[in-house]
Amino acid sequence: MKNKILKILKDSEDFISGEEMSKEFHMTRAAIWKYINMLKEDGYIIESIPRKGYRIMSFPDILTYEEVAEYLDTDFIGRNIYYFNSINSTNRKAKEIAFGEKEGTVIVAEQQEEGKGRLGRHWISPKGKGIWMSIILKPKVDPMKVAKITLLGAATVYKALSNMNIKSQIKWPNDVLIDGKKICGILTEMSAELNMINYVIMGIGINVNLDESDIPEELKDKATSIKIIEDKEIDRKELFANILNEFEKIYKDFIDKDSISEAIDICKANSALIGKDIRIIRGDEVRVGKALDINEEGHLVVEFDGGVVESIYSGEISIRGLEGYI
Repeated sequence: MKNKILKILKDSEDFISGEEMSKEFHMTRAAIWKYINMLKEDGYIIESIPRKGYRIMSFPDILTYEEVAEYLDTDFIGRNIYYFNSINSTNRKAKEIAFGEKEGTVIVAEQQEEGKGRLGRHWISPKGKGIWMSIILKPKVDPMKVAKITLLGAATVYKALSNMNIKSQIKWPNDVLIDGKKICGILTEMSAELNMINYVIMGIGINVNLDESDIPEELKDKATSIKIIEDKEIDRKELFANILNEFEKIYKDFIDKDSISEAIDICKANSALIGKDIRIIRGDEVRVGKALDINEEGHLVVEFDGGVVESIYSGEISIRGLEGYI
């Protein structure tokens, strides 16, 4: 009911009286007042004048469906959004509900208490300053192809930022950088049986409006936020919707045409690794080589000592530049 009252307030160009809403929703004016107060608690500034009614004066910076719907241009991605003020992990919640939800359902939170990245690393997720989201996917493809979805996510974030005139680079396979520092990480998890996928969860964490004080001292040389680099507040709702819009386009190519060519082109053209010397770390093993390319399977092509060229599957590896972070 709260969302219905919000919609009628948004649709009205002038004041709308409590009596009108009482008749519309078949409830008392006292009940209407209760829901108006709930909207105020959510951050909506609502003016109320006796004998005139209510009207919305300003909208909060929150990532609910009601606030991002006007930006969406999708058929199914993001058409069902579970919004949380605070949550342990959006990926964890997505896995809890995935079996009963339609493909494209999104879980988004203002704050994560136990957010994580690849290899179990902790992801700082301060309240109201980032985009902490997970998308439930149910592709009818071979489970061996699921790793490609991470590249789709990286290319999507790049395109969404580009739409807002923000330049970035992609550090294969799952990081997006600005000025050489990480602002986005992507974590893809899967549940499958033999050759059948139950679901895939693609988690995306983006440092949008974090301040310098939000970045731990030990990470300041590795991580940043869009706001810090751009020196201005970023519209989270616009960026959130941009990601959902762009992801649906690139994901449809993957499930309909078995193609990730656009994602590979984007990742190659805007790579932070290609042409550079890198260290590939898997457990205690460290190998040094030069990143040459990203092949059609989405693997990183690396030349090692002696001219040996290998394609590297993302798996449980970490990549570091010989100089600086990348």
